[in-house]
Amino acid sequence: MIPRDRDPEGRPRNRRPRDAFGRPLPHGAEGVERIPDDYAPSAAEALSEARRLLGEGRPFHAHEVFEGRWKNSPAGERELWQGLAQICVGLTHLQRGNRRGAAALLARGADRIEGYGAPYGEIARTARTLGDADAGAAVAAVRDLLEAPGR
Repeated sequence: MIPRDRDPEGRPRNRRPRDAFGRPLPHGAEGVERIPDDYAPSAAEALSEARRLLGEGRPFHAHEVFEGRWKNSPAGERELWQGLAQICVGLTHLQRGNRRGAAALLARGADRIEGYGAPYGEIARTARTLGDADAGAAVAAVRDLLEAPGR
């Protein structure tokens, strides 16, 4: 058995390679580039990087960006970043064909972000409708709302 990689505080890290949809690959396989465990983006960096990744059809990796922000944000913002991360995991489930899991995570994420004003209320309303959507169209819809002018 391969020993678990841990950070300096002893918390487990997941260095297992992943495919473009975030599915784990066997140890030693070549996966796509991962978001580092210690990634701590600013709000603007998180939004920009997540939009880029969603534009590439990689919501799992956008989730990791939002998770990095969530873990390093002020207490008053944590629900927002966690909700955006959950929406991206919901989109990942859509890509993997798990509509039930997608609907649950999209709704859970929507509940967390709806009170944060524009554009998050609109993202929340849209996320609740995406459980049966085409995965590519769903990812594009969320990306487009994050990119809306004046947001």
